[in-house]
Amino acid sequence: VQLQASGGGLVQPGGSLRLSCAASGVSLDDYAIGWFRQAPGKEREMLSLVNLRDGGTLYADSMKGRFTISRDNAKRTVYLQMNSLKPEDTAVYYCTATRRLYYSDRYYFRPDWYDYWGQGTQVTVSS
Repeated sequence: VQLQASGGGLVQPGGSLRLSCAASGVSLDDYAIGWFRQAPGKEREMLSLVNLRDGGTLYADSMKGRFTISRDNAKRTVYLQMNSLKPEDTAVYYCTATRRLYYSDRYYFRPDWYDYWGQGTQVTVSS
C-alpha cells in the first residue's frame, strides 16, 4: 500500500486548501483513509477519516465545520477540503490507512491504529 499526499502550501489566514491522498495497492472495500497533522513540538493529531467501503466519515470535534473529507473511488483518491484556515493550522499533514473497520470511534484517533502512512505535505498559514 502506498499513499501520496499533496496539495499543501502557503496560504493566508482565512484561505482554503484542498489536500489529496492518492492510494495505490488498496482494495477499496478493506480500508479507511484518515488525515492527521503534526505541528512542531506537538503530538500527531487526527483530523478526519473516511471509510472507503461505505463512505462513512469521522471528524475531530475541533475540525467540524471547517474541514470536509471526501473520496473519489474511481481515482482512488481521498480529499481534505480545509476552509477558514488559521495560523494554528500550520503543520505537516499526513494521510494514513487502516484495515480496522467498524471499531469504536475512539480508536481512530490513535496514530498506532493505522497501518500505512504517506510522506506528509506541509501546510503553512501565514500573512
